[in-house]
This record gives sequence, C-alpha cells and structure tokens, in this order.
Amino acid sequence: MFVVTADQRSSTRTGDRVASLLDLLRPWQAAWNADIVLPLERTVGDEVQIVLSTPDAAVDLALTLARAREWAVGIGCGVANEPLGASARASSGTAFVLARKAVERAKLKTEPVPVVVAGTHEGGAEAATAILQLLTSVARRRSPAGWEVADMLTQGATQRDVATRLKISQQAVSQRVASAMIEEERRALPVAVRLVEAAGR
Repeated sequence: MFVVTADQRSSTRTGDRVASLLDLLRPWQAAWNADIVLPLERTVGDEVQIVLSTPDAAVDLALTLARAREWAVGIGCGVANEPLGASARASSGTAFVLARKAVERAKLKTEPVPVVVAGTHEGGAEAATAILQLLTSVARRRSPAGWEVADMLTQGATQRDVATRLKISQQAVSQRVASAMIEEERRALPVAVRLVEAAGR
C-alpha cells in the first residue's frame, strides 16, 4: 500500500490552498482512478492524504504536487490495517505511520527538495527519495516553454505534432526537449517507480 501525504508550506503567509488543490487534482484522480484505494481528502489543517495501490500512481502524484512548489510530500510504503476505514483519515497501519514520518522529514530545511519516501525497507526508501528529489529538481528548473512541450508529449503528441501546434520547427522542439531534460526524465521515471515499490517490501 502507498500512502501519499502532502502538507502545505507557508500556509500562514499564502493562505489555505487545500480546496483549490483538490479541484486542481480532479483530472489526476480521474486518470488514476483504478489505482486509488481511498480518495484524496483533507485530513487535518492544510494537509491532504490519499491511499494508492500502485507505486506508479504514488510517484506521479508526488511529482505533480512537487511541481506546484507549495507542498511538502511524503510517501509511506507499507501495509495498512484491514479493514480500511471509510477514508484515509479513518484508516491506520504502517504505511500511514511511514507517510507521516516522510512528510515531516520533507518539511525540514535539510532536505534539498520537499519530497521524501519512507518504507519498511529503509535502504530502498533512501534510494527512492534520492531519485525523486533529483526528478523534482529537474522539473523545477524547467522553463514554461519546456513544460509546454513536456505536457504535450505526456498527452501522447509526437515532436512533429508539437511543432505543428506551436508553429515552430522540429529542431526548436528538439532543443526544448533537450533543455528541459524530458528524455532523461522519461527514462528515470520507471526506476523511481521500482525503487518506491522496493521501499515497501
């Protein structure tokens, strides 16, 4: 089981953004519906939590939240007590404890980026944290033009399609792909998923 907990950063300065986040993530929840065990919800204060069945969904959500730059994200990899409650807030188990541990660590200034994995396999969790922090750092350095291309490619467009839609040359698209490290990210994502999965073994 994979529990993702996200805590809003600097909420006293920026205001509570949980409601807007829940709205923003509705398309994400629709896309990953088959992997959602218990839906995303506000748990307490400016914190949200979701229970997922696959590491793929956990990694994708963590990187989606990290892109917003407003959330400290923790992934707990482990077991949940059966039967689960009607909501994440009403459920318990090792995965929930580890998610709390992960998000609390993610909020520390000693972490290069606020994304942390905690699991029953500590070595696997540290490796997963390292690659997710690296992927987050890559994404945070991506320009709006880079994200424009990355999002189109993620939705299934080819580089030729992107060039046509943006009315730029394919060479310009290739330059954006290289600058945004899109291919490197694509190759590293499956590694991140495997490491998150291993963290819960």
